[in-house]
Amino acid sequence: MPTRLADFFPIILTALVAAVALSPLAARAARRLGWVDVPGSAPHKLHGAPTPLAGGPVLALSIAACYLILRPSSDASVRGMLAGGLLVAAGGMLDDRLGLSPLLKLLIQFAAAAVLIAVGVRVQVTRIDALDLALTLLWVVGMVNAFNFVDSMDGLALGLGGIASAFFILVTIDSGQPLLAVLSAAILGSALGTFLYNASPARLFLGDSGAQLLGFLLAALGIAYVPGGAGLPQGVSWFTPILVLGVPIFDITFVVVSRLLRRRPVYRAGSDHTYHRLVAIGLDSSRAVLVMHLIAVALGLIAFMALDASVLAANLVFAAAVLAGVGALIALQPGRVKGGA
Repeated sequence: MPTRLADFFPIILTALVAAVALSPLAARAARRLGWVDVPGSAPHKLHGAPTPLAGGPVLALSIAACYLILRPSSDASVRGMLAGGLLVAAGGMLDDRLGLSPLLKLLIQFAAAAVLIAVGVRVQVTRIDALDLALTLLWVVGMVNAFNFVDSMDGLALGLGGIASAFFILVTIDSGQPLLAVLSAAILGSALGTFLYNASPARLFLGDSGAQLLGFLLAALGIAYVPGGAGLPQGVSWFTPILVLGVPIFDITFVVVSRLLRRRPVYRAGSDHTYHRLVAIGLDSSRAVLVMHLIAVALGLIAFMALDASVLAANLVFAAAVLAGVGALIALQPGRVKGGA
């Protein structure tokens, strides 16, 4: 059973090598199958050439490679996470190819969340079964769509997923949950390897399959992470996954609020994400992505440091982070940013 940080390096390396090797093969297969994102097929699709939607299969196969080659220990919870992730990825692949209705996509996401609940991976905050069940569904479906929403620029979602998984490695080792750290390491390696082909200018896109798979697995890790092994009270640890995944959470909140205010359909894709707002205030494309990645790193560091604080101090830090997010949400709304849509 791996317990030291160094024990997880072979897992990261295996997933990374698998993703690097599989990416060109998956991209070639996607082109032959016509599984590509065509420029101009929607107003927000501004890339220059048809790009294969191969990120989901690459992530799924490279994570699977870790378990098939290295055969690390797992339990019912981890197997449930992988099974739910496979369901979400398959639904995303169908959506990438056929274009599913929002209702059908939600049903698939709820079904994947039900797999988690069936294996005991569920929110346990209020200790009221019905409310905790609702929070589990909201968290999982919300994070799946948050990563789908934030995948608005080359390398953005993969970078955020890699950063989040790296912090999950640290906190799950600290909490004495090595099986979750193994899964986190597999996600990190696969994200790093796929990033080589998804960074700007992208040679493949994540598509709904890749973005939703990342969101689902990270949401599941956030629920399963229980720092009881480190002797930490829930009062200083309940918000750790929220901060680690804070940038995708902010982005989906920002998009939903701005679209509701403008009376636009929430699920209609557009160029109104956090990334686009940063470009509107004068950042170039690469710096806008870098800013979002750096904010994700900062939030992860804050979450980790808060684990050593008192309950009052930790929650004050979280409240300050939320207030900063609300301020940014207001400041970046259309009409406040010159050039905003």
